[in-house]
Amino acid sequence: MNPSGVRVRIAPSPTGEPHVGTAYIALFNYLFAKKHGGTFILRIEDTDATRSTPEFEEKVLDALKWCGLTWAEGPDVGGPCGPYRQSDRKAMYQPYAEELLDKGHAFRCFCTPARLEEMREAQRAAGKPPKYDGLCLTLAAEEVTARVASGEASVVRMKIPTEGSCDFTDGVYGDVSIPWDSVDMQVLIKADGMPTYHMANVIDDHLMGITHVARGEEWLASVPKHILLYRYFDWQQPVFMHLSLMRNADKSKLSKRKNPTSISYYSALGYLPEALMNFLGLFFIQIAEGEEMLTMDQLAEKFDPDNLSKAGAIFDIQKLDWLNGRWIREGLSEEEFFARTLAWAMENDRLKQGLKLSQSRITKFGELPDLAGFLLKSDLGLTPDAFAKVKSSPEELKAIFDDVQPGLEKILEWNVASIEAELRASADRLGKKLKVVVAPLFIAVSGSSRSLPLFDSMAVLGRSVVRQRLKMAAQVVAAMAGSGK
Repeated sequence: MNPSGVRVRIAPSPTGEPHVGTAYIALFNYLFAKKHGGTFILRIEDTDATRSTPEFEEKVLDALKWCGLTWAEGPDVGGPCGPYRQSDRKAMYQPYAEELLDKGHAFRCFCTPARLEEMREAQRAAGKPPKYDGLCLTLAAEEVTARVASGEASVVRMKIPTEGSCDFTDGVYGDVSIPWDSVDMQVLIKADGMPTYHMANVIDDHLMGITHVARGEEWLASVPKHILLYRYFDWQQPVFMHLSLMRNADKSKLSKRKNPTSISYYSALGYLPEALMNFLGLFFIQIAEGEEMLTMDQLAEKFDPDNLSKAGAIFDIQKLDWLNGRWIREGLSEEEFFARTLAWAMENDRLKQGLKLSQSRITKFGELPDLAGFLLKSDLGLTPDAFAKVKSSPEELKAIFDDVQPGLEKILEWNVASIEAELRASADRLGKKLKVVVAPLFIAVSGSSRSLPLFDSMAVLGRSVVRQRLKMAAQVVAAMAGSGK
């Protein structure tokens, strides 16, 4: 089935906390569909089986729903072009790979990971960009058949023209020309039979009738591979639109190493979804000063996909704060404000769990704000004085934070047990007792050395808030180490 009319999609990978960049791209597609009376689709791209988890998929759906976005078709609502999860579509891709092999547009590659790494190392050493050297491109058909029959592992790679360039018109960048000799012979089907992003993406977009592909500019260099697949299959290609990446004020790419990027972080700190969508939507419209506060319907009305900026969308947190303040003051009635405040405090059972952990630790209710207030704070305001009672030196504190932060990032399921296991592993790596490692973490997470149980508190706060608090604390102790305090 290939439905007609304007059809756009958002296709996130459930491999981590949902990023504000995902909301940014999703909002563009949502507004584009509204503007053209089209259909907005959600597809889960989980071809990366080692990093994709059901927990992260649920977080993606919850985060986009929190943003106020709704989709006509998706893994949770169904639709005429399902399944809408790539892992459930695995059987669909192999026949298309066979078609490409039969037509001579693709070939089997038997190169081992070790051989490919040696090849790339040699290319880098020679100052060349690493790409496949075509070793298996000219293997005789008999040899290929025999090696496959013997059970030798192989992947399917696409053939790339050797001369000329791929010329296309992008909805944002205009006319683009990319030389074919800069395009790699992309793997289409991995050794385990799963398609790569490029293969699945094109096939799914075609089968789901996607007419316009709007995504981040980091995918612009991949367009030649995708256009080539459309040509090889003799399919009509969609209109491509590559949106400028969201950037920090210094023009660097927005990343979790520099700033909070998880949608859940902004939700946890008490930003209103209307304000966040309003803020992101301003990147897609032309307005005069004083017209900044807009609802989703107003954004759709003013949405102007023909006049998008290539300069980059600056994620200005001060502007978001200003808009959020306006939405709280002007966008909510008194009753709505009360209801939203309570809903925010109860989000992810934060207040309930905090009270549960507090009950055995207080003698009167008046102690609750000091004991559990950190669960609701947006900023702990940490200073070097906060670590004064910790016995470890600033250099030791720095070593603890340097080890703990990347370790916690690798946790797939964020819960009390997994947090405790990782912090115990960190203590082992550092050759320290667990209590020595958790002492500064208590302060980083709660702002106090007397608090609720650490592992439970981290689970309640959530991954994105803990990440930011540890990052801020790490900066304080790094400054302490640098100054010799």
